[in-house]
Amino acid sequence: MPLQLVPPLITPPLDENFRPAILANHKFRNDLKTEGTRLILGLERSGGEFSRYETSVLPDNHPNADANFQYVERIVKFLLWQRGAHTLYVGGSAKIAEYLKKTYAANGTRSFDFKFMGEQVNEKEFSVMSCSAKEMPAAREKGKLLGRNLNGNRIGFDLGASDRKVSAVVDGVPVYSEEVIWEPRKHKNPEYHYREVMEALKTAASKMPHVDAIGGSSAGIYIDNRPMVASIFRGIPPEKFGEIKNMFLRIAEEMGVPLEVINDGDVTALAGSMSIDDNAVLGVALGSSEAAGYVNDQGHIMGWLNELAFVPVDYSPSAPVEEWSGDKGCGANYFSQQCVFRLAPKACIEIPDGITDAKKLKFVQEKLEAGHEGAIKIWQTMGVYLGYGIAHYADFYNIKHVLILGRCTSGRGGDLLLEGMKQVFGAEFPELAKKIELHLPDEKIRRVGQSVAAASLPVV
Repeated sequence: MPLQLVPPLITPPLDENFRPAILANHKFRNDLKTEGTRLILGLERSGGEFSRYETSVLPDNHPNADANFQYVERIVKFLLWQRGAHTLYVGGSAKIAEYLKKTYAANGTRSFDFKFMGEQVNEKEFSVMSCSAKEMPAAREKGKLLGRNLNGNRIGFDLGASDRKVSAVVDGVPVYSEEVIWEPRKHKNPEYHYREVMEALKTAASKMPHVDAIGGSSAGIYIDNRPMVASIFRGIPPEKFGEIKNMFLRIAEEMGVPLEVINDGDVTALAGSMSIDDNAVLGVALGSSEAAGYVNDQGHIMGWLNELAFVPVDYSPSAPVEEWSGDKGCGANYFSQQCVFRLAPKACIEIPDGITDAKKLKFVQEKLEAGHEGAIKIWQTMGVYLGYGIAHYADFYNIKHVLILGRCTSGRGGDLLLEGMKQVFGAEFPELAKKIELHLPDEKIRRVGQSVAAASLPVV
């Protein structure tokens, strides 16, 4: 028995087949009534950190128990890319545990996730363990109270796919900043990346009497200052990637000061939290893909992956396939320029061939600013997607503030996105409309930029 999908009350103008994940999940749980039994999912990751997530499912001997499989598998998919894990514990159903073990296996439907979460991120084979609810280990995660340290002479850097940025920051005030164009993905030699980063740091250091600390942000998955997977290092051969993993440890030793480097999404959320002067902030960037970061209600960065580009938000059988993971309905195809390109033909917009993705997006955005009806419908569709997507995220994060940013939010697009989200919240989730405040970057938020937030990461 498949999971029952629910049409949204607010239909995206260009996607009548959209079936939000949150509506299917909520219907499944609401339909359980008194028949539900407790299921606990546990996620163990490096450093002994352990997350727990509790839900309800049909008992294993129920005639419709097969409906559990799709429901739980989609929950697991979310949790893996939100929090990360090398071992998944399933407490309360041996039948579901066996299904997940076959699905998340080297030859299973989720072989991509099996390899990625195991060997690539955690450097050990991914596994699924069955246990009773009582045997489930207790949660062990506090996160790190990184950032908000503005004292002293600091360097903040950000490594992007097309440029690297660095700032010299004295007592929270940038005194020097520069952007340098580079092409990291084309270089196979780890020494290129080392030299480029060191040159940036030494340039910033020359603008201050001395350096007390260094903080950085970069796309990718970082664990204890080690990049485990990062798109900017995709040109590095596997046999040399160990040098990249240890690069920032080497730099910290040579510079002789505390250094912290984390995912750029978390730094964005931290910058938002510092600007808003409140916590429980989820930052979502709609750029070439979807990037995200989170600061919890205590102001901590959790050390989670927050790779929401790979999290399913649409359960429709006709949902687009994410090109890297091979999964359907994932955030990258809904909250990024990829969504704009996907919807353009439906909006009767023909994007020219032979130009860069940045120019393609600009081409459509110029039509939006000119009032093109199809372009307006693209951003209205994305706004509806965001409304249901953020509501879905709120089942897994404690959120008080959502910061929406990135290239797709510039100009008129940002306002259309907010309008769509508010429309969905008002129609389907009035309780979230009261709880969650939506933000586009304004001057107050820009005042604490990425460089200052990054520079503030280490404690001196």
